[in-house]
Amino acid sequence: MSTLVNSGKANYEFDALQEAANYRRALTREFAPILHGSVLEMGAGIGQMTADFRQLPGITRYLAIEPDSSFHARFEAANPGVSLLKGYSHELRERSGWDAAIAINVLEHIEHDDQVLAEWAELLRGNRGRLGLFVPARMELMSQIDRNFGHFRRYTKPGLRRVLEGAGFEIERLHYFNLTGYFGWALMFRILGREQFSTSSVRRFDRWIFPPTHALERHLLRPPFGQSLLAVARAR
Repeated sequence: MSTLVNSGKANYEFDALQEAANYRRALTREFAPILHGSVLEMGAGIGQMTADFRQLPGITRYLAIEPDSSFHARFEAANPGVSLLKGYSHELRERSGWDAAIAINVLEHIEHDDQVLAEWAELLRGNRGRLGLFVPARMELMSQIDRNFGHFRRYTKPGLRRVLEGAGFEIERLHYFNLTGYFGWALMFRILGREQFSTSSVRRFDRWIFPPTHALERHLLRPPFGQSLLAVARAR
């Protein structure tokens, strides 16, 4: 059984993320404390987050995993010298010795997410490693653009907690992320029914709206709901 499916990401999703430099930096800051030693990146795509994560101090070994062959050339061009497993996580020969794994907008593409999380827990268990997980949140936001991306679901906090604990993880952090983005997604993709990102809109949001609102979320109060969910969990 394949344990990491084709990510289903369209080029316009990658184009939008390319414009979101502050958003990528925020994710890197959120996960930096757990990324050290030997690190796996699950579903690396074309390597946009890889370029940020791999520069963190304390990482001694970095292996990206991506099964979609259409992404491999772009990944290697953007990340020369970074090891890339062109396949699935269950094909990884080294089943122990990993200190951390990171998966950004990957789990929602996998039908049997509980089985994949159990496998990731197995990879991390020997070192009691941590998983950094970032997924889209709130099923009421599920729209055609999610289906275009190949999303099986969006997550709630209780639902993500349940599947992580059932797979063999203990939760260290679990909270919603990007409250403002929740309303933007609801308007653009649920109410207006749009099926693509506007890169110019993403650029404006990332430069003028996201930095101050994320600062409030990070330093004052995590939001009661949001566009995404962020989790850090340790394999037990």
